[in-house]
Amino acid sequence: MESFKTLQDTISTALVSTTRSATRISSADIPFQRSLNPEIGTALDAQNARLLHLAQRLLENAAASSDAVGPRLPDAEAIDGNWKGVVDVIDSLLEKADTSLDEYTGVVKRLAPSGDQAAAAAGAPKPRNPMGGSLHIPKPQLKFQHVPKNNETGGFRPLLTSKPYARVPLEECVKAFKDRNGKEQYPHPYQTEIESYNYPSDMYEQSEPQPYTPFETTTATLVDTPEALAAMLSELKTAKEIAIDLEHHDNRSYIGMVSLMQISTREKDWIVDTLKPWRRRLECLNEVFANPNILKVLHGAYMDIIWLQRDLGLYVVGLFDTYHAARALGYPGASLAFLLEKFVQFKAQKQYQMADWRVRPLSDELFTYARADTHFLLYIFDNMRNELIAKSNFSTPEKDKILSVLEKSRETALQRYEHPTYDAELGLGAIGWYKLIMRTPAQFTSQQFSVFRAVHRWRDTVGREEDESPSFVMPNHAVFSVARLLPRDKAALLNVSQHVSPPLRLRANELIAVIAAAKLEDGPELDDTMKKISDLRFAERVAAGTASAPAAGSILKQPLNPAPSLTTLETPPLLRARESRFWGALLDEESGEKQRRLRHTLDINLALPLPPLTAEIFTDNAGIAAQETPKAERPEHTFVPKKDRVPEDQRTDIFVVKQLGGGRKRTLAQATEEESESLAVASQDAAAEACEEQVEADEIGLGEREGTIQKISDAKKRRQQKKAQRERQKATKSSGGSDGEEEAVFDYTTAPTVLRAGDVEREAAHGGKRKKDKKEKKKKDANFNPYAKLTDAPKGLARSQKEGPGRSKTFSS
Repeated sequence: MESFKTLQDTISTALVSTTRSATRISSADIPFQRSLNPEIGTALDAQNARLLHLAQRLLENAAASSDAVGPRLPDAEAIDGNWKGVVDVIDSLLEKADTSLDEYTGVVKRLAPSGDQAAAAAGAPKPRNPMGGSLHIPKPQLKFQHVPKNNETGGFRPLLTSKPYARVPLEECVKAFKDRNGKEQYPHPYQTEIESYNYPSDMYEQSEPQPYTPFETTTATLVDTPEALAAMLSELKTAKEIAIDLEHHDNRSYIGMVSLMQISTREKDWIVDTLKPWRRRLECLNEVFANPNILKVLHGAYMDIIWLQRDLGLYVVGLFDTYHAARALGYPGASLAFLLEKFVQFKAQKQYQMADWRVRPLSDELFTYARADTHFLLYIFDNMRNELIAKSNFSTPEKDKILSVLEKSRETALQRYEHPTYDAELGLGAIGWYKLIMRTPAQFTSQQFSVFRAVHRWRDTVGREEDESPSFVMPNHAVFSVARLLPRDKAALLNVSQHVSPPLRLRANELIAVIAAAKLEDGPELDDTMKKISDLRFAERVAAGTASAPAAGSILKQPLNPAPSLTTLETPPLLRARESRFWGALLDEESGEKQRRLRHTLDINLALPLPPLTAEIFTDNAGIAAQETPKAERPEHTFVPKKDRVPEDQRTDIFVVKQLGGGRKRTLAQATEEESESLAVASQDAAAEACEEQVEADEIGLGEREGTIQKISDAKKRRQQKKAQRERQKATKSSGGSDGEEEAVFDYTTAPTVLRAGDVEREAAHGGKRKKDKKEKKKKDANFNPYAKLTDAPKGLARSQKEGPGRSKTFSS
């Protein structure tokens, strides 16, 4: 984990640095930089070629481990032209990542994607045919004594011919019954034995882990004959615990097949070839697998239990799943590779995990990898059991980790295989389109949705007929691409996906006809179908008792969630309340019912429509307050007789500036200056009058002589004369001149223009006549030139000189 973290940090740092550099380059003026410095252009071209080469190598490496074919990128323009091929490679990688995550979490066991990787996994060079593709391995299922049937629709009848360690006879376990959907089913043959099984008492006792035999000095026994099978069975019957693992292949088979079985005891390992024509004889292993005195240890046995029933008729009683133990202990990883490295310091060769296990004979690398899966598993079981006991509290069942692991292991052993049935309408089930479209959401029109369902069903039908995996016939991303693009002919269909399988190439015309027929159908909308599925699944949960139906007319009262979550198909949409605690009565009965009918499938929990904030919304809550608050009275106007009314102003709004003393226009500065002067003079006059009155009062009060009074009266006369003179000057200025003459009106027709100012002056200089002189024509007008500053801009670079054939431009003549 440390090395991976270091690698992840290094890659992230390099990506961030590269992205920042690319952003800086794209924001610059690249063509200008190329023309400014040719060396920059040469360097950029070299870097472009290097990046294209790296992208080509990445696509080729990615396509080598996927079903797609990497496109060619000879130049930068090829990226846009071949972008569809790049998307196909990325989509195929994402599908592989999804499968790997399922395998890592233990939900699905190792799945082999292709028969083309057999030689690569074995470490040998891949055989090539003249066409350049890898040779396909012959299908071993065609040689089985019981060839798999892919068209069975009823219940899966157990393959048992006998039932060792039975508490219920086999005849009672093969009686068909009807499930709640009315389909025929068969019970689990060992259901009673598994449910009543009591794990040994030493499961709750700590003991020293028993060491495993050295891996390098021991080997496994290959079981590929009936005689070797009998010898192995006799030794397994004496064991107390055994470890079991399977290798499965499902890419070149519709239902898949168990290709290899590994079994280990404390002392010995076996590798069982399960692709032999007599593979049904392996049913004799039920004498060990169903023996309650032998503990069976498996890792991630959810699918192993199903595959053992389907192919070999084997059932496991007394299962201990180390995957559930890893989850109960809170390990950061739960894969078998993680447990091997944690307890044994053994690093599994993960490059063989996706190998084609149909290849025969097995290479040494594949043989060693398969053996390691069970050789250390019993030792890992001992360590995990001790740790579970140490972390358990047996007085409380909720804290009893051993009990929790055993119960989950019991539930895993009770899994029952059923024939895959295809639901064309709703797409439910493991092979239906519903699971695919939920993992890859898409927005389809009704026509595209019809084509999507038709193509998906055609792929399943071809897979059953050809005994091929549907993903081998057509990858999932190709189904979405066909539904989006709606190809009309064979060429367009084969161009949709870079990966074209042999069944698709041979049946391309058949698929084109299916697409054309689906486009003419008046199919349902995608949202309506998803809503129907949601309602159906919710009704099934209500019938099963896992969900309660809401009472009619009840109001849901739930606390507000900290973060509203989207309603998925697993959780039914909540009913909308008729009244809000915050907004009050929002909707009446009619409008509320209409809105519930128009509600979208994916609602938000507790989401309420916000109505317009008008007074009607709060009438119910504020009714009492509105009654107590007195309303404002309207003012009443009293009648007044005409003779008592105030006389109206006879002046109108129309006025003439000249009548109001308007004359020559003044600027803002002149008006401000005159106003300040008048205010200053008025203040000076007022101050002088006040001072003289005060002096006069003082002098009169003191009884001075009459000469003083005469002086005061003379001063008043002088002030009056000055005031009258200022008023006359003010009136003269407002009238338009000192001599009382009005200012002449400005004539715009005879005024010189700005563009012809120089011409008018020259005409005036020549007595009003325009003198045409050659020198004057050449002479530029220096008075006004509106475009004079345009020549001040910096000049661009001259175009680079290029030599033509037969002529050199090194020197200019």
